[in-house]
Amino acid sequence: MEIIFRGDKLMVTEAMKSYVDEKIGKLEKYLENSDDVRCSVVVKVRGRKQIVEITIPLKNFILRSEEEQEDFYVAVDKAITVLERQIRKNKTKLISKQTKTLIDFDFSSIEDDNEESEKQIIKRKKVEIKPMDEEEAIIQMELIGHEFYMYKDSETNKMSVVYKRKDGNYGLIESE
Repeated sequence: MEIIFRGDKLMVTEAMKSYVDEKIGKLEKYLENSDDVRCSVVVKVRGRKQIVEITIPLKNFILRSEEEQEDFYVAVDKAITVLERQIRKNKTKLISKQTKTLIDFDFSSIEDDNEESEKQIIKRKKVEIKPMDEEEAIIQMELIGHEFYMYKDSETNKMSVVYKRKDGNYGLIESE
């Protein structure tokens, strides 16, 4: 697995790289053709907190985890634990859904600015949207750890959004 490191407001040291490399190596047992996989690791600093963001784009899914801790190594451990839990939690769904048409995008979290200023768009993403059913969209939403997921319904060919409700169930918004 190729690991690409990027530091935001800090220099990523060799010790940090080797620690992350060792921990991400534990995930290779879950991946087929792990040599073809490119993993992105972004390390950020916010105040006294270290933020570790790990993104692994696979052929049909994107695995993503972001953890914020005072200690870098604890943040890495928790991020890897989240990724393993995502894989294990969705293992049966992933195996039963032998699908080739999934959306391949990832939204990064946007920091909240505490100042009461005019809100503006600070990040844009372009995504390739492929047809899928509701269940596949829910799986993808869970894998990337977001509260909503936009997709094209394979039956109606219309844009839809699946989202996680406060009661733990899911909601669906369909375009007309």
